[in-house]
Amino acid sequence: MLRMLCGATLFGIAMTMAVPSVMAATATANMTVRITIQAQCLIQSANNLDFGTNGVITSNIDQATTIGVQCTSGQTYNVGLSAGAGAGATTAVRVMTGPGNATINYAIYSDTNRTQTWGTTIGTDTVAGTGNGAVQNINVYGRVPPQTTPAAGVYTDTVAVTVTY
Repeated sequence: MLRMLCGATLFGIAMTMAVPSVMAATATANMTVRITIQAQCLIQSANNLDFGTNGVITSNIDQATTIGVQCTSGQTYNVGLSAGAGAGATTAVRVMTGPGNATINYAIYSDTNRTQTWGTTIGTDTVAGTGNGAVQNINVYGRVPPQTTPAAGVYTDTVAVTVTY
């Protein structure tokens, strides 16, 4: 038995010596990883301006909402609001249309005091900002002024939101 173990050991040693040793070799290099960020702005949200349910319009009905704009960091931008789709609307007097083409006038402002009408002329009646890479919520202030109240029903308008950068 001892002879068998010695023979097996010698055979194992011989096999180890007979197999050439394998040396590990390595080579290295570097690769460039890159991305190019271009100036961009997105409108992430344009929440509805809902004046709620009302009866006779004898006093101002005020509401507010937000528009979420996201721009690359440092990118300047302007947000404009169209006059809307109501017949004869302007940015000073917008028009919601309801049953039988009846209308309700309203206005959209960029300030809480509702003195700065929000329109589409950059440098005059838009809202300017500078992007920080995250969504920036911009307040929108609406008002339905006292007026002759039309028939009951739902009155709507669609205002286009544009961000220029």
